[in-house]
Amino acid sequence: MSHVRGAPCHPQTQGKIERWHQTLKNRILLENYFLPGDLEAQIKAFVEHYNHQRYHESLANVTPADVYFGRAPAIIKQREKIKRQTIEHRRLQHRKLAA
Repeated sequence: MSHVRGAPCHPQTQGKIERWHQTLKNRILLENYFLPGDLEAQIKAFVEHYNHQRYHESLANVTPADVYFGRAPAIIKQREKIKRQTIEHRRLQHRKLAA
């Protein structure tokens, strides 16, 4: 019999899933549910929101679905383009006011 070691990143993965469960419990436990179907619907809505609508700072402020489906690089690139355009526009406005 040999010893089997866990994945090298286990503590990080464990922490992430514990944080996810904490967020789920904090959001779900705010309400009272009288039927199991109500609780299941709320959990499903939470998972949908968490994966498709909520931006995650650790993922460069994109959703997990964006990362999973490969949309993240295009979204980040578009945001950088908008940021550069906004900065340039503000510089032009500042120059006009200073003149």
